[in-house]
Amino acid sequence: MRLLLTTDTHLPKRAKELPAPLLAELPRADVVFHAGDWVDTDTLDLLAARCRRLIGVYGNNDGPELRARLPEVAYADLGGLRFGVVHETGPAPGRETRCAARFPDLDVLVFGHSHIPWDTTAPGGLRLLNPGSPTDRRRQPHCTYMTATVADGLLTDVQLHRLPVRRPPVSG
Repeated sequence: MRLLLTTDTHLPKRAKELPAPLLAELPRADVVFHAGDWVDTDTLDLLAARCRRLIGVYGNNDGPELRARLPEVAYADLGGLRFGVVHETGPAPGRETRCAARFPDLDVLVFGHSHIPWDTTAPGGLRLLNPGSPTDRRRQPHCTYMTATVADGLLTDVQLHRLPVRRPPVSG
């Protein structure tokens, strides 16, 4: 089972559209995770229309329309693993311990908010994944998203994908 992980798309404020490499991954993914801060419902509708299965949550920048359609936390059993998705996990120091205590029954937690890619494992085995942002790199060198594979109760091939730097249009 192929997974695509994204978050913090912030459309249309941080970009006018999702990057082409991310859109090209949609039909290849069996499940797409979005960990919040969509900002507009058009992005939710786009992903829902193009994905086989979409698991998403709302983030702190998502208004009433998105909050009416998405949960704060989502859960899914996939390929023998228990996944959770949430937007915010608090500050980086102590994140693994905090999340392991809050989500004791999960194998993998997908989260967002910081726009900073993250891949760690908490004591006890909870895997924490933040795919960064495909549209707003903040202090990171690249905008990013992740892919992974689930098979026979194992999460494998977790890969962070760096997107090309967007250049402003040349006026002339």
